[in-house]
Amino acid sequence: MNPIDIQVIGDVLAIKWDDQEESFIPVETLRRRCPCAGCQGERDIMGNVYRDQPKPLPPEAFRMVNLTRIGGYAIRPAWADGHATGLFAFDYLKSLAELPSDN
Repeated sequence: MNPIDIQVIGDVLAIKWDDQEESFIPVETLRRRCPCAGCQGERDIMGNVYRDQPKPLPPEAFRMVNLTRIGGYAIRPAWADGHATGLFAFDYLKSLAELPSDN
């Protein structure tokens, strides 16, 4: 499962996969589901998750300014508010595309 084309179209990330399937993920969903430790917290050896209290995201947090492909397994979006640490594995992107549209 590899993307052959990835584009931001308006407020949606559009992905065409090598099996010709297409996925459409709202960029707001991407940002709110960022998998980085700063957003999701860090897990210790006992399985406890440590994270800061969630902060409200400003409007620029939902404007993607760059998208970098990381090897053959992930993408890393950069956001207008300076956040750029989340690596979105391709299988994670597929799962986000399958969420109901209000998430």
